[in-house]
Amino acid sequence: MSHELPSKETLDCMKICGDCASMCSQCGFHCLHMGGEHASPAHQGVMRDCASICATAACFMARNSHHAADLCKTCVEICNECSKACDTLAKGDAMMKQCAELCRKCANACEKMAGAAI
Repeated sequence: MSHELPSKETLDCMKICGDCASMCSQCGFHCLHMGGEHASPAHQGVMRDCASICATAACFMARNSHHAADLCKTCVEICNECSKACDTLAKGDAMMKQCAELCRKCANACEKMAGAAI
C-alpha cells in the first residue's frame, strides 16, 4: 500500500462520492415524506445502498486501499440503479431530479477511477 497523496482525480471522485452519499440520504428522507412508491422498501433500499456504497468508496480511496477500484465498480452499478429509480419516480420533483443527476455524475467519476485501477 502506497503512502502517496491522492491524485486530483481521486480527490475529485472522493468529493463527488461524499456529495452523492449525502444527497441520497437527504433524498431518501424526502421520499419517505412523499409516501407511496417513494417510500417503498425497494426505492428506499436502493437509495440507502447508494448512500452507503458512495461513502465507503470515498473512504477506500482516501486510504489508497487496493480494493478501491473494486468498490468504485460496484459504486457505478448502484449509482446507475439509483439514478434510474429517481428519474422514474421524480415526476417533476426537484430534489429527486438533483439526486438522479448527482448519481450519474458519481457513476461517471467512479467509472474513471475503476478504469484507472486507482
